[in-house]
Amino acid sequence: MDSKYRAHDVTRTDRADGSILLRSNGTLEPVANRTTDWLEHWADETPDAVFLAERSGDGWRELTFAMAHEQARALAGGLLDLGLGPQAAILIVSGNSVNHGLLSLAAQYIGAPIVPLAEQYALIPQARVQIDFVAGLVKPAAVFADDGDALAEVLSRDVFQNVHKLVGHGGGSGVHTLDALSKIAGDITDAHAQVGPNTIAKILMTSGSTSSPKGVPTTHKMMCVNQAQIAYGLPFLKTRPPVIVDWLPWNHVFGGSHNFNMMLANGGALYIDGGKPAPHLVGKTLENLKLKTGTMAFNVPLGFAMVRDALKADAGLRHSFFAELDMLFYAGASLAQDVWSDLEDMAQEVRGDIPLFTSSWGLTETAPAALLQHQPTDRSGVVGVPLPDIDIKLIPDEDMRCEVRIKGPSVFTGYLNAPEQTADAFDEEGFYKTGDAMVFVDPSDSNLGLRFDGRISEEFKLASGTWVRAANLRLDILSELGASVSDVIITGADRDEIGLFIIPSVTMREASDSVDHDGGLRCASLERDVCEKLSAIGGSSSTRIARAIFLTEPLSISDGEITAKGSINFKKLLVRRATLLERLYDDADPATLVIKATAS
Repeated sequence: MDSKYRAHDVTRTDRADGSILLRSNGTLEPVANRTTDWLEHWADETPDAVFLAERSGDGWRELTFAMAHEQARALAGGLLDLGLGPQAAILIVSGNSVNHGLLSLAAQYIGAPIVPLAEQYALIPQARVQIDFVAGLVKPAAVFADDGDALAEVLSRDVFQNVHKLVGHGGGSGVHTLDALSKIAGDITDAHAQVGPNTIAKILMTSGSTSSPKGVPTTHKMMCVNQAQIAYGLPFLKTRPPVIVDWLPWNHVFGGSHNFNMMLANGGALYIDGGKPAPHLVGKTLENLKLKTGTMAFNVPLGFAMVRDALKADAGLRHSFFAELDMLFYAGASLAQDVWSDLEDMAQEVRGDIPLFTSSWGLTETAPAALLQHQPTDRSGVVGVPLPDIDIKLIPDEDMRCEVRIKGPSVFTGYLNAPEQTADAFDEEGFYKTGDAMVFVDPSDSNLGLRFDGRISEEFKLASGTWVRAANLRLDILSELGASVSDVIITGADRDEIGLFIIPSVTMREASDSVDHDGGLRCASLERDVCEKLSAIGGSSSTRIARAIFLTEPLSISDGEITAKGSINFKKLLVRRATLLERLYDDADPATLVIKATAS
């Protein structure tokens, strides 16, 4: 194996109760005590190296480690002057930015937990009730909006009447700009000395895809240990400082803890991408990639599919994208094999070899990386083996599909102000019950890793008692339908057949022959293709799609149908659209598309 990759080395223990324990035999390098130790180190070792950057005009506004160190410490003094510190959380309602990053580091210097929220909650008026919910849970002492004018209505909400208003700019009277706070020149020496491994650095909200969002207190220790674990699995991080052009939101553990801290811990540079994998925003991503490419590329499968198409059409971008790439990392779901193969072929063409194509697995509660595929594989969907100091417990069923439980120093100890949910979250041995399922790539060789096999909470039984593994079936459907749809919601609990709510693509919504039947869409020009593809999926009642309705009303973030992280809350959606669900199972309803099985 190429020496720049770390080979898997795992011990498997099969226990008498049927459970399986997995543990890495690797040893971690020394672990930092606080996230700010990284900033102190790199400000001293490589003061002129770029750490954070965002677009400014035709180029980038770049902050070096020395600049970030000086500005974060100065801002920390201003925050301390306001009375902020441990037990005084700062709610952040704006998206990724240099100001957001500096505020986060300043807060961590004095032990004030940050609570980053999805910017959609602030930008969409109907979704602002979610801000009220989180504020009621964490009771912040301050709230930050980068653009105080644009978000003035958010800052004036009742939940923020008695908290400090922090802004990057604008906001009128009664607010504190970060620049003004940085000029107070408060002494943070004593406050910083009180910050240790067990100090809460941030409170992250879970996705809320199966229940209401919960607060996850995340300590400096959790994040520092996790970066040591990642560096063990990816030794090339220590060979040269990593560079990423990244859009993944910082309110999510992957963008805000995994990627942000990876750059901070390893002296790397994070260029903030204002684009996203959406038709109206992917252009920004491509523009940014033409200005700057990285040594690592992180994205969700849909994002890589869009980038793949652009790389095929632009030889110059193709060369710059792959030339210095150490790793291509997909998250959120399995990368379609055709996208995987196309990216591999282009990498081979540009450089004569293939960088590490990989994924990992983890949750908000695990800081996040727990499993990592850190040796090359030729297939999508593999999430690897435990990182050092992580104990994985697998509870197999009769098909050797395993429920995953986890324990280790990077795992949280309990939800914020939720003792009952915390008690339910751990088993009698102290393992966190993740609710996810895995299967071995090869049951005879644990070092080949695990493959994600869906969330157990998303599974249901048909009236016949047949189990439907909805998460995996959803991926199969999306892969088959491709660009015809944006997403699907699988139905059928306690019914005779599997049905679908289909979220149509922009093309389908705008087709000239689309007809709205009171919440359900019919589109003759595209239905035949969709029916043919759906009829070919599955040969049994647990996988065969019998009926579908195309939704005309977009999913609502304000009503909780879609979370801030873009996940669908299936339970809330089906409750909110209960009438449409009944119509789906009525063959005579004009919106219902009945799908005939392909003759075998």
